[in-house]
Amino acid sequence: MMALDGIVQSSQKDEFAYQEMISHLALCSHKNPKNVVCIGGGDGGVIREVCKHDSVEKITLCEIDKLVCESSKKYLPHMSSSFDDKRVEFYYDDGCEFIRQRKKEFDIIIVDSSDPLGPAEVLFQKEFYKTCAEGLKEGGILITQAESIWLDLKLISNMKNFIKEIFEHVEYSNITIPTYPSGTIGFFVCNNSKSSKIPVRKIDEEKCSYYNEEIHQASFVLPKFVEKSFE
Repeated sequence: MMALDGIVQSSQKDEFAYQEMISHLALCSHKNPKNVVCIGGGDGGVIREVCKHDSVEKITLCEIDKLVCESSKKYLPHMSSSFDDKRVEFYYDDGCEFIRQRKKEFDIIIVDSSDPLGPAEVLFQKEFYKTCAEGLKEGGILITQAESIWLDLKLISNMKNFIKEIFEHVEYSNITIPTYPSGTIGFFVCNNSKSSKIPVRKIDEEKCSYYNEEIHQASFVLPKFVEKSFE
């Protein structure tokens, strides 16, 4: 029973670690984020974290499956707690098509995708990154779920190569997630203005259970074998 309790507690911490990092890495790297879109993430956890930033005026959640949002609101109130925030708008649509129709609109694009299989496969391809670059305002930041260095290094290295053709700054952040396969997950943080390794804005860290300024910077420190794969 103690082991089961530990697994449950770890899983709950994992949720917040992932959602805090994919949100605050990007938002704390932007001087004044106002318009944010999240592709995927229909459970609402990322939206909850974005809502912690007072500068944000509009948050769009684009989820392909409306049932995900409805189920989260019913069964996961700690995840969907910000669904009623007046800044949040919902679109139930294909994320790639949603971004394609919007040019220079967003300060932050967050791609909280599943693994690159089936419908999510397109979100790991060069054309989607081009589409996102076109959807960002000047100084805008794209952050995407980018798999595990232990299981998917070839995919990650190939992706970095083509993303560098689109964005001037392409940086990989790696965090510990005990209940995920291999115990880690990563993010690509991309923009055309400056490095995202040092935050330029602060968030009230009392609102966070995982993210802080030191974790932000440390997440970009990668093992030697990963750095070598990016050469």
